[in-house]
Amino acid sequence: MKYYIIAGEASGDLHGSNLIKALKKEDTSAEIRCWGGDLMQQAGGELAKHYKDMAFMGFLEVLMNIPTIFKNISYCKEDIQRFNPDVVIFIDFSGFNLRIAKWAKQNGFKTNYYISPQIWASREGRISKIKRDIDHMYVILPFEKEFYEKKHGYPVQFVGHPLIDAIENTPLQDNVSFRQENNLDSEKPIIALLPGSRKQEVQKMLEVMLSVKKDFPNYQFVIAGAPSLPDEFYAPFLKGDKVEYVSNKTYTLLKHSHAALVTSGTATLETALFEVPQVVCYKGNWISYQIAKRIITLDYISLVNLIMKREVVKELIQNDLTTKNLKSELSKIVEGTERERMLSDYKSLKEKLGGKGASEMAARLIVKNV
Repeated sequence: MKYYIIAGEASGDLHGSNLIKALKKEDTSAEIRCWGGDLMQQAGGELAKHYKDMAFMGFLEVLMNIPTIFKNISYCKEDIQRFNPDVVIFIDFSGFNLRIAKWAKQNGFKTNYYISPQIWASREGRISKIKRDIDHMYVILPFEKEFYEKKHGYPVQFVGHPLIDAIENTPLQDNVSFRQENNLDSEKPIIALLPGSRKQEVQKMLEVMLSVKKDFPNYQFVIAGAPSLPDEFYAPFLKGDKVEYVSNKTYTLLKHSHAALVTSGTATLETALFEVPQVVCYKGNWISYQIAKRIITLDYISLVNLIMKREVVKELIQNDLTTKNLKSELSKIVEGTERERMLSDYKSLKEKLGGKGASEMAARLIVKNV
């Protein structure tokens, strides 16, 4: 069968690549065309568009790039018609994907959604579009099944979280060779800096993350470079105080880190699954933040806290993200009782997420439902 998959961010590329591998096992004659990134291409998908050309962060940035977004939507529709797939599979990226889903459904294509739009966080009214345009939904967070089925009467399948598979399937360097290869101190514990994957957020996050470095002289700060950004983008942040940088090795970095400062998003859950105590950071464009504050209905922004339904990791958001606050919160998790409490909570988190096999289960259901 023929599958058309649309992912629009680095995390979607990761989960899309594992889905492609699982689909090829489930359907040995599978033909797959996709919007995604290098990982999906390496897994066997024919790449129609790279997510680097599509990832715009925040309301203001989206407004500034509307002509490009509409061009991408038109091209996507034309490309789907040319490929004529048996099913179109959407991975997160709701602003774009729900528009394509409406068109795809109207044009007789089967529509499956893997990794739900976060309508439980904002604009819950989009449930009407999902009910109308999506034939089958596969969710990855335990509370999403209850949200869709009990609150909205829309049946979904909970397949577990694909990050568990992604982490297990990623080969990781041992501590000694990782430190040697990246010129890291062989003794100092590592504090990982995960500032995000888009230029705008990285620029905002790194300045404040690095501002606390001088207060932790017995630790080495290491920036996790995103695969979506070139190495030279990080060069200005590496001047002055000695700060290290590793490119496209986030999982290995987390494996060997003592603590982390993490921009909100999927990375907060990845950090928790590696059992690294963390402080969650977020500071957006002022206009974007003011709009988001009025439409997002959640008590927390990190996946860790949302899944656990309580504060497991500290969130420093917008005006609370200051050098003083960050220093205070980081101090609490590099040693002492707060560190131990967080590590204990991470174990409960893993239990809630279920076991491995999310990609395989989603692939089986997709093939079955076509």
